[in-house]
Amino acid sequence: MKKTEIIFENEDFIVINKPAGLLSIPDRTQSAESLKDILQKQYGQIFTIHRLDRETSGLIVFAKNEITHKLLSRAFEERAVEKIYLGLVLGTMVNEDGIIDAALMEHPAKNGTMVVHKKGKSAITHYKVVETLGAYSLVQFQIHTGRTHQIRVHMQHIGHSIACDVLYGNAEPVFISSFKRKYKLSKSEEEEKPILRRLGLHAYQLKFKDANANEYSFEAPLPKDMRALVNQLKKI
Repeated sequence: MKKTEIIFENEDFIVINKPAGLLSIPDRTQSAESLKDILQKQYGQIFTIHRLDRETSGLIVFAKNEITHKLLSRAFEERAVEKIYLGLVLGTMVNEDGIIDAALMEHPAKNGTMVVHKKGKSAITHYKVVETLGAYSLVQFQIHTGRTHQIRVHMQHIGHSIACDVLYGNAEPVFISSFKRKYKLSKSEEEEKPILRRLGLHAYQLKFKDANANEYSFEAPLPKDMRALVNQLKKI
């Protein structure tokens, strides 16, 4: 079981820093234990408000009662929740700040994937380059809609897929030797291990209000693997 970090909890909801590789909620085939399964064992009844892709790390919130579930679910649906992500994308972006307004729908032939299509549902992503790092860029995303795979599809759409994206980009893991000249293995290594082997996307900040209009703001720093890649890229 992957280690989960509780960022905050009260009698109404719990905020978790989900590790990459852990399902948010059970999938159709019950292929692996999900975060919701883990929480239900500890808390009993738990309500799903939103979800993160399996390979995306970062902030996710679950409700502990039906009233909070309805309130926060409505807040997400009505775009009253501020959701900020950080992602490592391929290439140097021409515009350092922009809005991608491109409707999304399910791919007609590829189950479980999305595609930009004028007949799809409205999807709006605001991006801002945090730092240009050679062959990659660290980008901040604010999503104003919550469509499946929204950031991933939008970035593919403008030619800058998220690093290590199996569905919408180059699935190859990132090795230091791919961008660092004269890279040498340490004496303890028989072969080089990738510095990043999963989707380079992290749910960084969440802001919302509860039933009493109390404001909550949460932040989960970049996880170790993404931070290590950023630090190595900065050295070049």
